[in-house]
Amino acid sequence: MILIKLGGSVITNKEKSLSARRKTIDNLATSLKKIDESMIIVHGGGSYGHYWSVKYDMHTKEKKYDLRGVAIVKNSMIELNKIVLDSLLKNKLNPYCFPPTGFMLGNKPISKKVKEIEKIAKTGLIPVTYGDALWYGQKKTYILSGDKIMTHLAKILKSRLSIFVLNEDGLYSDLKSKKLIYELNGERPLISENKKDVTGGMVRKVEEASKISKMGMNVFFVNGNKPERIVKAVKNRKFEGTLFRGKRNV
Repeated sequence: MILIKLGGSVITNKEKSLSARRKTIDNLATSLKKIDESMIIVHGGGSYGHYWSVKYDMHTKEKKYDLRGVAIVKNSMIELNKIVLDSLLKNKLNPYCFPPTGFMLGNKPISKKVKEIEKIAKTGLIPVTYGDALWYGQKKTYILSGDKIMTHLAKILKSRLSIFVLNEDGLYSDLKSKKLIYELNGERPLISENKKDVTGGMVRKVEEASKISKMGMNVFFVNGNKPERIVKAVKNRKFEGTLFRGKRNV
């Protein structure tokens, strides 16, 4: 089982609201077609969900947010999800939309439902889910990031590997020179936080990738603008990116 997170910065143009990078999504779908293994796809919100989350000041913390904002965020994510699904279909894949409301209760994953997603994936269908605005209870809602979904799924399904598809080559030890960090073995690098990204941006990705690797599973950060790198990561071939090597805590 492989988990693949298509970052919002890759599938949308974050500099322009409600703007999908359709050609990039098609290129990603073409590469995913080459993977002969069951997979689950998670995608972020980019200039769709994130745009409205910022506008309505919604975050990952459970709170009584503006209900109008909740409705608009959800609607925008359905719109982006439809674009992703259409691209996968066009490229002869068999996506199966599985909104996070189908496997989350409050802020906790429902183990039985998550395992059902795995069963669906093993039939040849490709479950596709996404970050979203979710009901928490007591009139509270929150933003569930796609990165957090990756950790929920990995913990329950013990996936063979997890791949975070970024708009960069991976993690850099120095942003100016863009010197790539090729491998991490348990250590967590310091990443500056993007205050405009309500779901935590790269900080969140590193946090969740570190959690997954500490469960003993490999995690790859790869550049989605060069989608062949996803296939290389899956097939354990030499690739350019950052590997969080799976290492269980003793």
